[in-house]
Amino acid sequence: QVQLVESGGGLVQAGGSLRISCAASGRSFSTYAMDWFRQAPGKEREFVAGISRGGSRRYYTDSVKGRFTISRDNAKNTVFLQMNSLKPEDTAVYYCAADMSEYSRSPNYWGQGTQVTVSS
Repeated sequence: QVQLVESGGGLVQAGGSLRISCAASGRSFSTYAMDWFRQAPGKEREFVAGISRGGSRRYYTDSVKGRFTISRDNAKNTVFLQMNSLKPEDTAVYYCAADMSEYSRSPNYWGQGTQVTVSS
């Protein structure tokens, strides 16, 4: 039972970096694994990164491994996605999500999304 609000999206040139954030409500934030998904125009929403409840385990889709880092600060009810070496194909709306299982890739709650645009 959480509400999620993303921020930090914007326009960046290829090769640049952005850090997007997701602020969660409620004291039960640490109960959930957290995910980032993204959806590009005309494409299906896809999993990008996930992190376990305590932050000790992290998961990434192959296309972002080595470039993106997911992290969380449970004391601040916040999850982050640091995006480096951005590519035009990273352009999408990025969604924060809370998941009762770190393995399912099927979140229970979603944020409203934040736009990330990478120019070539």
